[in-house]
Amino acid sequence: MNRHHTQADWAERARAVLPGGGFGNFDPSMVIREGRGARVWDEDGREYVDYLIGSGPMLLGHGHPEVLEAVYDQLPRGQTFFANNALGIELAEEICRAVPCAEQLRYVSSGGEADMYAMRLARAFTGRDKIVKFEGGYHGMSAEAQMSLAPTRRVNFPQAVPDSAGIPRSVADDMLIAPFNDPDYIRSLLAEYECQVAGLIVEPLQRIIPPAPGFLQLLRDECDRYGIVLIFDEVVTGFRFSYGGAQELYGVTPDLCTLGKVIGGGFPLAATAGRADILAHFDKAAVGDDRWLMQLGTLSGNPVAAAAGLKSLEILRRDGQYPRLRDLGDRVAGMIRKALEPTGLPYRIVGDATLFEVVFTAQDPLDYRAVQGADAARAKLWNDTLRANGIFKSPGKTYPSLALTEADFEWTDHAIAKAADAVVAE
Repeated sequence: MNRHHTQADWAERARAVLPGGGFGNFDPSMVIREGRGARVWDEDGREYVDYLIGSGPMLLGHGHPEVLEAVYDQLPRGQTFFANNALGIELAEEICRAVPCAEQLRYVSSGGEADMYAMRLARAFTGRDKIVKFEGGYHGMSAEAQMSLAPTRRVNFPQAVPDSAGIPRSVADDMLIAPFNDPDYIRSLLAEYECQVAGLIVEPLQRIIPPAPGFLQLLRDECDRYGIVLIFDEVVTGFRFSYGGAQELYGVTPDLCTLGKVIGGGFPLAATAGRADILAHFDKAAVGDDRWLMQLGTLSGNPVAAAAGLKSLEILRRDGQYPRLRDLGDRVAGMIRKALEPTGLPYRIVGDATLFEVVFTAQDPLDYRAVQGADAARAKLWNDTLRANGIFKSPGKTYPSLALTEADFEWTDHAIAKAADAVVAE
């Protein structure tokens, strides 16, 4: 392959063969050539400090030598088998040791699949149909998950708004939408639909919005009250917030959780984990034909991904990794405060030390609508200026990684100062 094409050349070629010119994930004008540590380079050779890190999975940075060694050891032994493999079993054992709710798990290849199966499990286990999700919550690309993920029009709760074409209207009938961090509303909703709700799915940190004190415990209590399966979507927060995930950090244990990103060490791997009596619906011999939930996938439990995941988790278990990650995130947040405080502009740094974003608003946002009500034009200018000054990140999240160095922080500090100047001068 000719590696001398410019980024513009690659973008033109992409437009001919890819809808919208991209993979559907990120700005298609960006074509990344390589990544090492906390840096990436585009096809024009421009270098960036990476706060996207693959949308979260590269917590250890790109090309971690120990992870690569584990992958190189597995590759000549086989790439995939469509059968059990020892590495996948070992990784499942370690996840079940680490994650409070995980008695058993079933592998898939993506977090979206894991979320889809978690909702289906809740229905199989309870014999009910309705699922509660929170407006603005992201749970993959299934029809259920694409309800009120990013609605552009406001409707009364609990009406669901489809975010995608191609979804039957009937899907909306079985989805109930609630505002995040509103205890009174969720109490009244579950009381009204008590015998119809199979599961409630929630990101413990909804995109970047932290749960209000006591909110997750309220969800636990209300789900217990009505026999509803509580699902934590920990695809992002699992093994990032702490070794046991957000459920360990916040001290609230769901019935099921979904995991992805970090557990695959940069390779496609995800899982639905939780109580054994619920996961039993994947076992026809345990539940019978009528209650069995069929699930299979060509690459589920892939041994190369399992090798990378096992080594990543081993590294994360070492002393001081999570305090260090939080310190690194706090340093970046401190740079933002240093740059923005003197400007007098209203802003909030929203999220957790391990995952956060600047929101240009005067109030702490508690739900999706509050974030949408912030100054989007100022946020775009902020992010555009950061990228122009060598910071690679999502428009809505900042992911610190354990690969960040002092040189990366110097670069970051300079770029943040430039972004602050830009939003002041607008």
